[in-house]
Amino acid sequence: MRFSVGTAAILLAGYTVQAFVVSSVKPSPVTTAFRPTTALNEKFSEEIGIPCEDECAMDCYPNLPPSVHPGVVSGQALVDLLQHAKDNQYAIPAVNCVSSSGINACLEAARKNDAPVIIQFSSGGSQFYGGKGLDNSNYHAAIAGAVSGAFHVRTMAEQYGVPVILHTDHCAKKLLPWIDGLVLASERFYENHGEPLFSSHMIDLSEDPIEENIAICKDYLARMSKIGILLEMELGITGGEEDGVNNEDVALEDLYSKPEEIWQVYKELTPVSPMFTVAAAFGNVHGVYSPGNVKLEPEILTRAQEYISDQLGPAAPADRKPVSFVFHGGSGSDVADIQRSIGYGVIKMNIDTDTQWSYWEGIKNFEKKWHPYLQQQIGNPDGPDKPNKKYYDPRESMRAGELNTIARLDQCFADLKCVNICGLGEVKSADNILGPRRGGLPV
Repeated sequence: MRFSVGTAAILLAGYTVQAFVVSSVKPSPVTTAFRPTTALNEKFSEEIGIPCEDECAMDCYPNLPPSVHPGVVSGQALVDLLQHAKDNQYAIPAVNCVSSSGINACLEAARKNDAPVIIQFSSGGSQFYGGKGLDNSNYHAAIAGAVSGAFHVRTMAEQYGVPVILHTDHCAKKLLPWIDGLVLASERFYENHGEPLFSSHMIDLSEDPIEENIAICKDYLARMSKIGILLEMELGITGGEEDGVNNEDVALEDLYSKPEEIWQVYKELTPVSPMFTVAAAFGNVHGVYSPGNVKLEPEILTRAQEYISDQLGPAAPADRKPVSFVFHGGSGSDVADIQRSIGYGVIKMNIDTDTQWSYWEGIKNFEKKWHPYLQQQIGNPDGPDKPNKKYYDPRESMRAGELNTIARLDQCFADLKCVNICGLGEVKSADNILGPRRGGLPV
């Protein structure tokens, strides 16, 4: 039997909320708005009537807290997983996806590395998932696309046997109606399943005054935490360009958060709910740039941890890392900077630009290798009457993109020290798949 949200949570920023939750710090008088939830009597796979065998059928993992299970995690399981990452000094890769193919590549890479993964959608990616031909007035297509993607993740994550955090990426003020639609979908899902559709959402009001940023985040955190959804908030601006948001010309000082600002966020959000993380800026930039053009200063994070611990006094956690941080703009970052930031409390790192390139590079290399077979339907170097269908079948080039992305994600899992986390061991080779003997290409 699997449980969903639960009736208590560890404060990701260091407090204990309910007495029965294990923590190394003193109990806080803060309470959550969690209402009692019911146990899930069957897995999502069983509910929709598809097979659930081997690792899919597991209720927990050998090396993770017992609340963490195969499939999408939320509420207590989500809190426990992130706390495990923080305690054991690894971070979970968060990959932006725009298709079911990209999602499957993430799940395959996660199982290959025996690790959890975060699958996330941007507003633009959600719209694309819904289809560019669908009208997006009032973010209709973006809402429908994200919900559709969420159901794909929920269906397949259990099948791959890995824990998945289902997240949405940057949401500026103008995009809040998109998040409103997704939270509403989670609330309806929660009524029937005892858990939300999504694990977490990001609210990015970093370009707005900090007082307004915090006030709006408090409102969303109060609503979301009732059903076990975590809030990721951004403080300070991530440079570069991503998904139509261009911050390439922002003032340099805006790329670096101040300890006093992070403390202000912590102090304001903590009484609302424990379920929040902070995407603080320490020189992060979206995209990949030439060496020397990006100057990361992870030490900003440890200075903030020390400052907040000093403010908390005896209530500070023993490790003096009260805040769980998120690393934005991970593509192209130096491994030493990445791993230092993990030591300072980073539990999640976003990767998008590098996986976009890896998927395209896989397709590009496939086309180069089989170019003479991809110029017409009939006729290739093997003969003028030879058909080319098995070469231009989109599954072949897409699979090449997936395999190249999996290879890039292998590097990401290693850089984040997120390998052999679940305790499942090596993955078995897939059986009964289309291969060269059945007419497929060796991709």
